[in-house]
Amino acid sequence: MWLVSGLASIITAVLNLISWTQGKETSYYRFASVSLTALTMCAFYSNGAKRVMAEDWGGLMDIMPAMSSALWVCVIASILINGITLFAKKSR
Repeated sequence: MWLVSGLASIITAVLNLISWTQGKETSYYRFASVSLTALTMCAFYSNGAKRVMAEDWGGLMDIMPAMSSALWVCVIASILINGITLFAKKSR
């Protein structure tokens, strides 16, 4: 779930950037991207918490490094892409 919402947040951020370059309204895409980024963080934390409660230490050791790296990429990409349209809009 966290990977799907993370990729969706990046896709909506890219759609935000495309709409911005075309001069269209971007606030809806920006809102969707930030919301999906927050949902990604919640889903990631929930997944880890469920594995801790189940005492699935082997599963945690297997997936946490990759999940953590992918989450960092999704969140940073969403922040950067949304930041471009937000700060460039103010300078126009």
